[in-house]
Amino acid sequence: MALLGESVCPYCGVGCRLRVEGLDGQITRVRGVEAAPANLGRVCAKGALLGPTVDTPDRVRFPLLRQPRADVFQRASWDESLDFVADRFRQIIDRHGPDAVAFYGSGQLDSETAYLACKLFKGFLGTNNTDSNSRLCMAAAAAGYRTSLGSDGPPTCYEDIDHADVVLIIGSNLAEAHPVTFDRLRAAKNDRPGQQVIVVDPRRTATCAIADLHVPIAPGSDIAFLNAVARLVVENGRADEHFIGFHTKGFVEYVAFLMGHSLDDLVAATGVARGLIEQAARIIGKSRAFLSLYCMGLNQSTVGMWKNNSLINLHLLAGQIGKVGAGPFSLTGQPNAMGGRECGLLCHQLPGYRFVEDERHRLEIEHFWGRPQGSISPRNGLSAVEMFQALERETLKAIWITATNPMVSMPDLHRVRAGLAKAELVVVSDAYHPTETTRLADVVLPAASWGEKDATTTNSERMVSRSPRMWDPPGEALPDWQILCRFAGRLGFADAFRYVSGSQVWDEFVRLTKGRPCDMAGITSSRLNDGASLQWPCPDQFHYGSKRRYLDQKFPTSDGKAVFLPRRHGDPFEITDNDFPFVLTTGRVYAHWHTLTRTGKVEKLMARDPAPYVELGFEDAERLGVADGDAVRLTTRRGQIVLRARRDIGIRPGTVFVPFHWGDLFEEGNALNYLTVPAFGPVEKQPELKFCAVKVTKARRVATEATRTPLALAER
Repeated sequence: MALLGESVCPYCGVGCRLRVEGLDGQITRVRGVEAAPANLGRVCAKGALLGPTVDTPDRVRFPLLRQPRADVFQRASWDESLDFVADRFRQIIDRHGPDAVAFYGSGQLDSETAYLACKLFKGFLGTNNTDSNSRLCMAAAAAGYRTSLGSDGPPTCYEDIDHADVVLIIGSNLAEAHPVTFDRLRAAKNDRPGQQVIVVDPRRTATCAIADLHVPIAPGSDIAFLNAVARLVVENGRADEHFIGFHTKGFVEYVAFLMGHSLDDLVAATGVARGLIEQAARIIGKSRAFLSLYCMGLNQSTVGMWKNNSLINLHLLAGQIGKVGAGPFSLTGQPNAMGGRECGLLCHQLPGYRFVEDERHRLEIEHFWGRPQGSISPRNGLSAVEMFQALERETLKAIWITATNPMVSMPDLHRVRAGLAKAELVVVSDAYHPTETTRLADVVLPAASWGEKDATTTNSERMVSRSPRMWDPPGEALPDWQILCRFAGRLGFADAFRYVSGSQVWDEFVRLTKGRPCDMAGITSSRLNDGASLQWPCPDQFHYGSKRRYLDQKFPTSDGKAVFLPRRHGDPFEITDNDFPFVLTTGRVYAHWHTLTRTGKVEKLMARDPAPYVELGFEDAERLGVADGDAVRLTTRRGQIVLRARRDIGIRPGTVFVPFHWGDLFEEGNALNYLTVPAFGPVEKQPELKFCAVKVTKARRVATEATRTPLALAER
């Protein structure tokens, strides 16, 4: 058994470093790297079972072009495929302007690809229509950090788990979504029994197994909970007046805001007993090192940024930031969601945490790329949900989709399908076909996957790592950055995209971060290729990286002070009523990640979680006459699906939970996101995926077990 290499796991944002072993061209074992700071040798089942996902029958090995009359895909050459796409892009831009095209990427893309997509579309095509499925998971966290602290990027690191005496987990089922980090927290608590863990979640999830206090708040009431805790911290005399006076602004207005609300009303909005909130406030107020871990439960909301601001307010109030073991720590859902933000992939961004609406930022990037002044549009582009809405309105004509499966992951899938059907051109670059999205494409391009390319990523704690190519991609598959360079050449931009390696792309990008909040100028390819993993800020090649930010308690705002931002609790976008009396919330399960394009190929993982289900409380189930395994119909204002029931004592009455992983390839028209709302926040533009009103009824037909639907061999 030979060592094939070490690589960062391609699943969630923990950034586990893996040691990959193989024999005769096959992966035989995947283990955690003991010295890796993100995982310390740990690995979850998904990472350990990566082997079966690599060489599969549905790998895309050659470019595929749809033959419209026969409605099948046929193999094509790279020249034929890219010439076709480039000609269509030119025609569309000539007729409708550059904003008629878009690029929709992913937090699974390496930073090299994210940077070049930004450079090509924003700098050379003249449209800011680039976005990422990170918009669905981390946009609110990024906006919360930026508005409260002056910059995106968590101030914390995983080591803080070992030093915190109080850990608040809110909006995260850590045990299933980030199991390696959960195992680290469990180990820390075992070593230090005095460490207290508070879990805030409408469900009693697996994460609650280590909770000293579980607060089962009503879905959507996070701001009311955080404001109630903050008010009690103030009333109990636990505000850190020294930190507040020297390092923050807006405190007086914030306290007036808190005191202007009835504590009884805030408690009532949470739907839990006042004593639970008082207990949480006492624990947090007395903490020496208070760390919060949070994820989609805060972010996936029309007020997701406000929820993040409210949590950061609590840290500022207690002086629990910029110190060991403390701070607000957002847990990213994808391996390079952080890197995409650094590279400017989101529709409002430019590389190095710059913004398209800032004239100085545009000029800096135009000069660096050698583009004429005015090449970069001053208008924010279309965000993820807006792209598919614009396709349906036919104002957006062409979309290039890379490393993501929006026909499962986007909200309100009826509208997504309608938009893709109306598009003049849909290009999908992926490692697998068919997926729910590739089967709707005009062109499918074969992308190199994990282990088949050099790739740079940034994990949740700002740790930048390089994963080396360990084996060749199948057939004619290429790394995504190389595909974009070939495409750029056919559009006439070959000189600006003539890179000989991913390292050359990376070293160009990090020059744009020098002096910026995400300064990576010292994280050069030579250091990464030597096996170093470094956390930014890392301003020069002699710097060892920064575990934590704001240790000097100076923030990247105009006056160096963090900002208290009062945020009011309000009704969710879609409220329950007599017709739709239940709240539907969504999430992940341990065995799967995103839309099953990888984990659905692994027998052991599918055996653990073989099919979607709806979880509802015993009281609700009894009232509806539903037993375990019965078919249940879920109906919202957008559609209906049928799933098998699981009764669970740990979920709030009036709330149901459905995991989102299963799409149309497992049962046509029965994916969760046919039900969810496409509404999104006004600033962060992150959609509301955690709350919609639903009717629950017992169904006559039996929900089928999930089995992948084979497509015609002509599509291969």
